[in-house]
Amino acid sequence: MEIATKIAPIALAIIMLGLGLGLTVNDFLRVVKVPRDFLVGFFCQVILLPIIAFILIKIIPMPFEIALGVMIIAAAPGGVTSNVLTKFANGDVALSVSLTAIVSIFSILTVPFIIFTSADLLGVTEINREISMTSMSLKMFFVVTVPVIFGMILRSLMTDFIMRKTVLIQRISIILFAIVFLSIWIEEWDRIISFIIRAGLVSFILNIIMIATGYYVAKYFTSGIAQRKCISLECGLQNGTLAVFVATQLFDDIVFMVPTAAYALIMFVTSIFFVLIVRKIN
Repeated sequence: MEIATKIAPIALAIIMLGLGLGLTVNDFLRVVKVPRDFLVGFFCQVILLPIIAFILIKIIPMPFEIALGVMIIAAAPGGVTSNVLTKFANGDVALSVSLTAIVSIFSILTVPFIIFTSADLLGVTEINREISMTSMSLKMFFVVTVPVIFGMILRSLMTDFIMRKTVLIQRISIILFAIVFLSIWIEEWDRIISFIIRAGLVSFILNIIMIATGYYVAKYFTSGIAQRKCISLECGLQNGTLAVFVATQLFDDIVFMVPTAAYALIMFVTSIFFVLIVRKIN
């Protein structure tokens, strides 16, 4: 766990910097101009996803460590990968970018609230008592919000250069994401296998439900098929690096990160299948 604890904050900050480099003020203004599609995506990801996750952990028997770990990944915002796969799926990339950016910024408030509330409801007392909801939000502000803002400033100063390097920036983000999870698997291999089996089922069910829920909720409340594809992927692809960062701040045991590790593997497979299925739907 020591490697993940040291790597996760740095990797997350760089990933969020990369997100900021891809943003402009128009990405935020677009939400004001076309609020309905954004609000549907925001509702599905920030409100519906944690509720469905909590229902699942109450229905499916599991250790409280796994249960709270599921809530950590459910609370996390969408990742940069959702923007890339939305493009491959011929979805609404602009909406995907706006959702990822704004939900990520709001996550400094929503993630601590969801996790601390879930811990109270589950009766979990293992949270590091030196970390309060406020201090967790402040830590997230410095590794999530500040890099995004800095990235946006850099883009405004070097627009042409950043635009030419967009693909490279996306690849770096995905590589950093992979490094974080490989470090967890390598460092804790002996312990993680037994837990991954237990976490795998609930992670798979949650992921499939959210991909389907995002798609069909968007079908009835958004403006078109491109928006359905986008919201479905935003609901199914979470920022696992952020979830690992939060877990390492709150707990000293690797088991709380296991659902995130399981979900990360599952979401890539299911999302690629989803993209292949919906890619040609217009």
